[in-house]
Amino acid sequence: MSDTPAPESESLGFFERYLTLWVAAAIVAGVAIGVVAPGLMASIAAAEVASINLVVAVLIWAMVYPMMVGVDFASVVGVARQPRGLVVTLVVNWLIKPFTMALLAVLFFDHIFAPWLQPADAAQYTAGLILLGAAPCTAMVFVWSQLTRGDATYTLVQVSVNDLIMVFAFAPIVAFLLGVTDISVPWETLVLATGLYVVLPLIAGLLTRRALGSPKAVEGFTAKVKPLSAMGLIATVAILFGLQGDVILSRPLVIVLIAIPILIQSYGIFAIAYGAAYLLKVPHRIAAPCAMIGTSNFFELAVAVAISLFGLNSGAALATVVGVLVEVPVMLSLVAFANRTRARFA
Repeated sequence: MSDTPAPESESLGFFERYLTLWVAAAIVAGVAIGVVAPGLMASIAAAEVASINLVVAVLIWAMVYPMMVGVDFASVVGVARQPRGLVVTLVVNWLIKPFTMALLAVLFFDHIFAPWLQPADAAQYTAGLILLGAAPCTAMVFVWSQLTRGDATYTLVQVSVNDLIMVFAFAPIVAFLLGVTDISVPWETLVLATGLYVVLPLIAGLLTRRALGSPKAVEGFTAKVKPLSAMGLIATVAILFGLQGDVILSRPLVIVLIAIPILIQSYGIFAIAYGAAYLLKVPHRIAAPCAMIGTSNFFELAVAVAISLFGLNSGAALATVVGVLVEVPVMLSLVAFANRTRARFA
């Protein structure tokens, strides 16, 4: 794992440099397409297996693959020599995030927003946020890691360990916080997402590295395919907002109310993880991704469980969808912050 970051001019291409503008345009375009061409969005929504949209899956794969090419298996042993970043990730994701999300949801929906919400709706929104809080990110964190020049190998290990813990911890935590005992984890969603977003791009990246041979060839190839990540992200944002365009326009106040605790949680969790990594003198290439994993969410899993427990048109399902809509703009702002503060880290 190299300690020398690439120069800013080399690490950020045309798409990455103006990514915030492209995403803003994608949000507007997505909502407009959702309203003007609902049939097109319905067709995209129908291309789904085990609650995973295949069109979005292809785009996420395009985002993840360039970083996977940079994963050097020979460096995996180096993770054991720098355990602090992994410790920060696991403590924040499993001992802090689910419980603070539940606390914020109860605070806002049962008390602060109570005058504007029916109690039954408030309970549904609380449930949805709990599901989001208990499902840390699997796929998109590779994108955020790449945009912050994170260590590809270390990020892979962080995500892999996180996913392993999720298999055992997700259902008990959700059951405890929701007071529901019959949580049925959608194993198809969990396994398929892990395969599509981690295993397959990792294999493709490994085969690509072997075919290219030298580190210089790998570096050159990665630079050429990096724009795929940005373009995949822009297209994904347009589709996600297009699929929910009617909800955004018909229930804007509810969207805003749900978004407020999510925003507070997102920035708060990032501050805790990023601050802890700074105090523990974790290198920035590890600190940034470890903070991003806890801030971002495994939205496919959260949405799937919300639908299975409460129904497709439930408030819980809506809350998980709002989490998806809020995530990309929030994460882009945190990517920008992480990049601006890189020099403060050892």
